Amino acid sequence: MKNPGSASMTGGCDCGYVRYEVKQKPIYVHCCHCSWCQRETGTAFALNALVETSEVSQLSHAPQNIDTPSASGRGQKIARCPKCQVALWSHYSGIGELLSFIKVGTLDEVDQMPPDIHIFTSTKQAWLELPAGALVFEQYYDRKQVWNDEQLKRFERLLALKNGS
Repeated sequence: MKNPGSASMTGGCDCGYVRYEVKQKPIYVHCCHCSWCQRETGTAFALNALVETSEVSQLSHAPQNIDTPSASGRGQKIARCPKCQVALWSHYSGIGELLSFIKVGTLDEVDQMPPDIHIFTSTKQAWLELPAGALVFEQYYDRKQVWNDEQLKRFERLLALKNGS
């Protein structure tokens, strides 16, 4: 990917067994500072690019979906390489497998995908200073107040699919 608006990005796991392509720019990029993401990643936050699953293609082997608990109590599926176990993306139960939360660190050009928003900062690590001017929420946020019309339409299409409309 040469710029964040590019239509195609590639990524994969550490061992190279699982490779994927994202054919559309993300709807939004979350930097989540919740304690669950800290535990799952073993670091201070998770950086997730929200992309329609229909826009994610396998270039090689398929990942293994692992059911894990979540703070909501509804769980999530984490797609991991079956060999090196690197987490590539997640599917949260609310929207199901229609939306992939791509782990930005697995993209080939990670520096091209900065966060649009920092969420659950009420539990962020005290030593971590967020950039001046960053969009910051102590918990989650209302998409209708933050996302633009295109982003909202893309998400609403997924909700319509989920609800069978």
